[in-house]
Amino acid sequence: MILETIGTLLQQCSKTKALRLHVHAAVLKNGLQSHVFISNQVLNMYAKCGQIFLARRVFDEMSQRNLVSWSAMISGYDQCGEHRMALHLFSQIQLLPNEYIFASVLSACASLMELKQGKQIHAQSLKSGYASVSFVSNSLITMYMKCGHCGDAMSVYANSVEPNSVSYNALISGFIENEELEKGLGVFKLMLQQGFIPDRFSFVRLLGYCTKSGDLRMGMSLHCKAIKLELDSTCLIGNLMMTMYAKSNSVEEVERAFRLIKDKDIISWNTLISAFSHFDDQAKCLSFFKEMINECSPRPDDFTFASILSACAWHASIRHGRQIHAYLFRSRQCWDVGVSNALVDMYAKCGSIGYAHNVFNRMSYHNLVSWNTMITAFGNHGLGERAIENFEQMRITRVKPDSFTFIGLLIACNHSGLVKKGELYFKSMEQAYGVAPSIEHFSCLIDMLGRAGRLSEAEDYMKKFPHWNDPVVLGSLLSACWLHGNMVIGEHLAKQLLEVQPVTTSPYVLLSNLYATDGMWNDVTNARKMLKGSGLRKQPGYSLVEVKGNHEKFTIGDFSHVRIEEIKNILGTLNWSVDTIFSDGIT
Repeated sequence: MILETIGTLLQQCSKTKALRLHVHAAVLKNGLQSHVFISNQVLNMYAKCGQIFLARRVFDEMSQRNLVSWSAMISGYDQCGEHRMALHLFSQIQLLPNEYIFASVLSACASLMELKQGKQIHAQSLKSGYASVSFVSNSLITMYMKCGHCGDAMSVYANSVEPNSVSYNALISGFIENEELEKGLGVFKLMLQQGFIPDRFSFVRLLGYCTKSGDLRMGMSLHCKAIKLELDSTCLIGNLMMTMYAKSNSVEEVERAFRLIKDKDIISWNTLISAFSHFDDQAKCLSFFKEMINECSPRPDDFTFASILSACAWHASIRHGRQIHAYLFRSRQCWDVGVSNALVDMYAKCGSIGYAHNVFNRMSYHNLVSWNTMITAFGNHGLGERAIENFEQMRITRVKPDSFTFIGLLIACNHSGLVKKGELYFKSMEQAYGVAPSIEHFSCLIDMLGRAGRLSEAEDYMKKFPHWNDPVVLGSLLSACWLHGNMVIGEHLAKQLLEVQPVTTSPYVLLSNLYATDGMWNDVTNARKMLKGSGLRKQPGYSLVEVKGNHEKFTIGDFSHVRIEEIKNILGTLNWSVDTIFSDGIT
């Protein structure tokens, strides 16, 4: 009676992956470890619960082992990622392996892409008559596909006695992984012709390919088939559909796919919030976040908080950002460094550099992103010296800077007029840190030299680097020429900019401003005529101001705001000349 009870308990522990050490203790207390059946159950419990070291100890202490013992141990090694150990133990087996052992070692070969050993095991399975067993043949298909031998995989399928849906799924997945889409689709169609009903795994790789390649038409076709099979309500398929539609900017379809999922998991919510953050729809992001909290299950995780904080940062919405920060404090004792980085970024982009630095200082651990975020934040707020101090602290902690670190540093030096230090950092990038300067670094350097009036030096740098004809670089230096009234270099740059960027208004406007600075009104007129003749139109600038959670937009030259009279009255109380302000096109 005790033997049967403990055996049942151990089976239940293995099935539910619930580690119960006291059950093993009961085995030892009652002297049942000598029963191979009980020892196998104990071994299997430890293996299924990921305690592979304890499973191996039980295996080694067994006075008698059967095929189940070997199978449980080899399968345990494979499932916990110890593939080499699975193959090593297989080489020591003295008994004739069964189908379960063959399937496990072939899975290990697939994970390691050990084609040679996989073929040897294939030969053994043929000799012993197990190669035709469905899950051995399916493991063989997967192994050959993982090793890039699609032909061998198809040969195994052709010789299978009774291929099942797992066989077809393995072929579809394998062909997609090996970038043979047409063959993967062919197998999918064959599966339908043979009377098999595709399951969610049949769609996974195909939908993944559609997302990666941006093939929305094929993705929608697969979506229709999934709807007919009522698979679109499952998390796996629904989440994939949301990702695909998000990548193709199909806003309505993302939410529609989300609403059709019956039991939404954390990935469903995160995909939705992240997608609408990408769509630049902060209101929706916050609405979904509130809905998620109200439903209570699942609870937001680190990725959720990082996504919603990024949305707040993008819109400079400090009101909502603070609310989410407060919710974090109430609901979580600790959180991932990525969430802390998102908090620093949110406060910095909302103009609260003090709060950003406070969050940064309270972090128990700083990764490279943490340092880069803080350095860039100081730089954007014109606190160049503070950014440099942070960089020096970063060096002390032996965190290696990357490309983004130097972009932040150069921006900091640029905004604070620290030209000499900026040049030194630019020169040290590759020499001291092995970071090759990119177009972003070069643009920062040219803009910094230009703002400082060192236009000739900026031109010299442009001749040394291959990025000289980039529109951003030329535009930065042309703006500097206008700022410092350098007509000679400015005209030359404007002509170059018109050659490399003829589809924007910037070169015409900058050239016109440059002529106006020098009082060359005929040339101003000609530049304006050139702009008009090009058919291009300058997009008016605008400002966004958050008021009680709503964003008010003010556009240059647009007086259609519903509260325009109130705005005029307020300006009047500030003793400003309303007529003068509005004649200048400022709202």
